[in-house]
Amino acid sequence: MTNPFENRTSSLSGPATDILPVTPNDSTDLSEVAIALYVETGGTLSLVTVRGGARTIAVADRSILPVGVRKVNATGTSASGIHAMVIA
Repeated sequence: MTNPFENRTSSLSGPATDILPVTPNDSTDLSEVAIALYVETGGTLSLVTVRGGARTIAVADRSILPVGVRKVNATGTSASGIHAMVIA
């Protein structure tokens, strides 16, 4: 199988190179900063952006939120099936 990412430099203008499950946590940042979040089941998301902004937003089922995120808080988050799109 050929790998189209093999000779490509990772970039914010390109696709994510991996997707990681997110367990919301009020005190721990994500293991890697997400370039976007994917949410399977909608609800509210309480998060901290890569710039440090605290935000609470409503998202629908199967949403993609294209914003840099460093933490998804447990308190205030009712959405589930959250995944972080990352560049490894």
